[in-house]
Amino acid sequence: MSTTTEQLAGLSATTLLRFATAGSVDDGKSTLVGRLLHDSKSVLTDQLEAVAHASRSRGQETPDLALLTDGLRAEREQGITIDVAYRYFATPRRRFILADTPGHVQYTRNMVTGASTAELAVVLVDARNGVVEQTRRHAAVAALLRVPHVVLAVNKMDLVEYAEPVFAAIAEEFTTYASELGVPEITAIPISALAGDNVVEPSANMVWYGGPTVLEHLETVPVSHDLTDCPARFPVQYVIRPQTAEHPDYRGYAGQIASGALRVGDPVTVLPSGLTSTVAAIDALGEPVDIAWSPQSVTVRLADDLDISRGDLIAPTACAPATTQDVEATVCHVADQPLTVGQRVLLKHTTRTVKAIVKDIPSRLTLDDLSQHPSPGHLVANDIGRVVLRTSEPLALDSYSESRRTGSFLLIDPADGTTLTAGMAGDSFATAKVTRTAGAADDEGWDF
Repeated sequence: MSTTTEQLAGLSATTLLRFATAGSVDDGKSTLVGRLLHDSKSVLTDQLEAVAHASRSRGQETPDLALLTDGLRAEREQGITIDVAYRYFATPRRRFILADTPGHVQYTRNMVTGASTAELAVVLVDARNGVVEQTRRHAAVAALLRVPHVVLAVNKMDLVEYAEPVFAAIAEEFTTYASELGVPEITAIPISALAGDNVVEPSANMVWYGGPTVLEHLETVPVSHDLTDCPARFPVQYVIRPQTAEHPDYRGYAGQIASGALRVGDPVTVLPSGLTSTVAAIDALGEPVDIAWSPQSVTVRLADDLDISRGDLIAPTACAPATTQDVEATVCHVADQPLTVGQRVLLKHTTRTVKAIVKDIPSRLTLDDLSQHPSPGHLVANDIGRVVLRTSEPLALDSYSESRRTGSFLLIDPADGTTLTAGMAGDSFATAKVTRTAGAADDEGWDF
């Protein structure tokens, strides 16, 4: 069984779009998602009946489509979104994985989760309120996470009499702000999620708007993730050595390909050790293949018997990442407890977890004017800033702008395993960077 390069190129997932919704409280995110699912006929009859029943129990005459995504009991009772709600639906033109994220400030960190794998973010704005602080925060998170496409959905146009000047002013303000953050593509669409204007069908109330509906844009936006163009990265999750009579010398390295493609015969380097070998075989679903690509889970066998364990990274020798113990990165702090200078943490990068110390917090981003507040000393929940870290062992980090999977990491509290911070290495709108250094690690303690 083999797969050719031509077949691989044809498997670029242009038929799948991962996108996230975000916006301030009561901007209508869940209603938009519900309208999108309802009008695209992606909702089952029993789901609609459950929503209609829940709406009647709340004294509403018509079904509240927001309940299609507000799945937690607390969400339904309070009428807000708390958790990230994932929904899967499809049209004849494309498949979708949707993450509906909360709008409250204290749940901004949930947007980081929902948008971390998204190729597009829909940021909602209430036409009556315009761009508010939470709108700017969500635009900053989208830029930080390198989401390539952002849709500004100016909602509740029915409450401002579908006035074009209102839409135009909001679109100009948001576009200017997001462009300064470095968002590469911004599309503004005037909508009414409650009435269905410009969500799935064009609105007869806004004839002055000649652009696409939300669904039309989602179906046609280019999704460029040709997996054959990315450098291959294979974090080792598990070493397979059955040592049976049938397979006495079998040694395989199991894991999920994070990016790119691996081929039998490729010269590879194992990091952080720097040992080199050649891909001797690849097993996928128990069958040998000539090539495998992200995000397949496979077992890789090498021509040489090397010392490889969980957390090592296998990469093509010609484009292997540099290793480093000193990392400067842009982060979004997600924990209730602050992140402070001198704090001891665990850094999780792909399948590798190492000890680290927060050496410095050079700045915190001020969202109002995008200025850097120097030397804040700490970061609190939902803060976006820069940190300098020293790790106990070398890491094979890519720049986040080149690889969202191998350029990202988490900081974890070693005491209780709480996730503290989501980090993005390399260049970003906050000019984060990775620096390469030499030096021995102290594996036993924290002074490294």
